[in-house]
Amino acid sequence: MKKQISWDKVKAGTQSVWGGETDVFPHRATQAPTVNSVAYGYDDLDEWIQVAKGEKEGYIYGRNTNPTLDVLEEKIRILEGAQAATSFSSGMAAISNTLFAHLKSGDRVVASKDTYGGTSKIFLEFLPQYGIEVKLCDTTDHHQIEKEVAKGCQLLYLETPTNPTLKIQDINKLSEAGKSVGALVAVDNTLATPINQQPLALGADLVIHSATKFLCGHSDALGGLVCGNPEQIKKIFHFREINGATLGANAAYLILRGMKTLALRMERHNSNALELARCLLEHPKIDTVFYPGLDTHPSFDTAAEQMKGFGGVLSFSLSGTEDLIPAFLTKLNFAHAAAHLGSVDTIVGPPKTTSHVENTVEERSYLGIPENLVRCSVGIENIDDIKRDFLQALDQL
Repeated sequence: MKKQISWDKVKAGTQSVWGGETDVFPHRATQAPTVNSVAYGYDDLDEWIQVAKGEKEGYIYGRNTNPTLDVLEEKIRILEGAQAATSFSSGMAAISNTLFAHLKSGDRVVASKDTYGGTSKIFLEFLPQYGIEVKLCDTTDHHQIEKEVAKGCQLLYLETPTNPTLKIQDINKLSEAGKSVGALVAVDNTLATPINQQPLALGADLVIHSATKFLCGHSDALGGLVCGNPEQIKKIFHFREINGATLGANAAYLILRGMKTLALRMERHNSNALELARCLLEHPKIDTVFYPGLDTHPSFDTAAEQMKGFGGVLSFSLSGTEDLIPAFLTKLNFAHAAAHLGSVDTIVGPPKTTSHVENTVEERSYLGIPENLVRCSVGIENIDDIKRDFLQALDQL
């Protein structure tokens, strides 16, 4: 018998550990088993048919469903306060499947300019090939976004905070605008995580994660997740099971293991990023620091209203016209120069090699991504050591 738990009364720290894992696993294991079987056998043909038709619980084939994935999907469902969830082989698979499952030729999408580079490529390159109109707006110009939404659209796509400029969008306000014209509202919640922000509670229809990042937290597994109501998730799941962007059981297990410490890690990511942002703000070699937890951030009030914490990612621009990024990166001792974020270790890099490597210089300029920008995913190390390391690297420039 499955335990009936009112998860909305349970705190996020407990949800991270126990979500999807309160019932007994096979052999009374305390941890979710990694089920690598591709096929599931049946002695009874009638039962097999019932499972295949969805009339009875069970598994048929690994591209469709898997017991390990079920646990992961239940955990994110609980953390996001959603009714349903499904998983994917990567964050971009989650985004692209969500878009293509809901859009058809003649539809219109309204989104912001500086979404993640891979997402912007879908908007700029792929959707137009299928006769889908995309209107990209200035990210924080809510008046422009609402004006474009009012013209009619089938999907409003938000990303907040944005990657890598950390801009903030008012989810509640824009969700109301989207729903007023019958549009589906999707929010990329990767940088915030459900610990810091719950878009569904703010009016969104779908919330998307690159589980590769903070949810996994250890840079060792790719994955994507989408949460929403059962009807929408069923539609996205059907597109995924046919097109095949299935998350592997081993990756799902690693993400599950990482999520057990999600609430604990995010506390440290939040505090470390805020302290480093404040430190960099005072340095003469830094032009601008982008972090929503700073009261100098133009959308600080909105961030403070809709977020419980401001996340572990910040970005900053170095002073002067000379490209100082290569020299700065090589002088850091406790930071990986890599195209990643959301790990327990600090990671740095410019958008031209990380978030927007797929984009041209001209596209990055159009999307509002400065060439002298450094994105920093602050890890869970002792912040005194990280600050000292960044300061010594800056002082050598």
